[in-house]
Amino acid sequence: MTADVWLPIPPDEIEGLPEGPAYRHWDGEETYPADPADCAFYVVPYMKPPGVGVRPLPEMRSVRVVQTLSAGIDHVEPGLKHLSEGVRLCNARGVHEASTAELTLALILASLRGIPDFVRAQDRGEWLGGGFRPALADRTVLIVGYGSIGAAIEDRLVPFEVAPVVRVARSARATERGPVHPLTELPALLPQADVVVLATPLTEATRSLVDATFLARMKDGALLVNVARGPVVDTKALLAELESGRLTAALDVTDPEPLPPGHPLWNAPGTVVSPHAGGPTSAFLPRAKRLLVDQLNRFVNREPLRNVILTTGA
Repeated sequence: MTADVWLPIPPDEIEGLPEGPAYRHWDGEETYPADPADCAFYVVPYMKPPGVGVRPLPEMRSVRVVQTLSAGIDHVEPGLKHLSEGVRLCNARGVHEASTAELTLALILASLRGIPDFVRAQDRGEWLGGGFRPALADRTVLIVGYGSIGAAIEDRLVPFEVAPVVRVARSARATERGPVHPLTELPALLPQADVVVLATPLTEATRSLVDATFLARMKDGALLVNVARGPVVDTKALLAELESGRLTAALDVTDPEPLPPGHPLWNAPGTVVSPHAGGPTSAFLPRAKRLLVDQLNRFVNREPLRNVILTTGA
């Protein structure tokens, strides 16, 4: 095989790449490393501004695989219309579970235990003692989007002695830990939850899923945690609940994103905002390299690829 493979990680830093392809390093720079028309396997640069990753797609007339290094593929979907039939789009399942689940637990604990208040008090040199705060123990946690990241979040919740974890996905299924409920059952499940975690991909079905009706069904004092995508939540509806003090929120993703200076979410009561930090940690690079080595060996040896989300024209 002599076709080009475009990688956002320098190929000499990835052990185990199969021989055959010509490896080109491109991480979103203005200048391409080679003619995009010769690229057969394209790994989309990670954590780049909108439009960067899809820019070469119209010229990639020979591409057979587009591999993201993110769990979501919504940033790539606008460029799929330029691809020929039969191109496989693969996501990075297995790369971000540990990091995203860690941050989810950090956001839940920080919000419930009042860590942001303590940090602000420390800046003032003030001992903020007295009073009881909510614990994660004995809380009912509802995970909306029970894929591999949702399961990793539950793995980390269990040692905290939570009350039952309630799982929701697009369709019902059984797991070793218990049932996964379909999205259609959300209205009945929301009033039970003390913490609602959003870990669903952004699709037409989930865009603005968390609207005024969804939020109104959450119990008073409940915490909404979003580690999915910002547009899953109707920001205006969420702000109304936060400003009333009825709900609290911990948001790793927002709509708009990045959150601009002066946006009301920055100062909304009971709100913690992190800057889309779920994936980029020290855990990312070794897992991303393992994924690429596995996928490219499969590609070269004409074996089935992992994590195929869709095939163009199918």
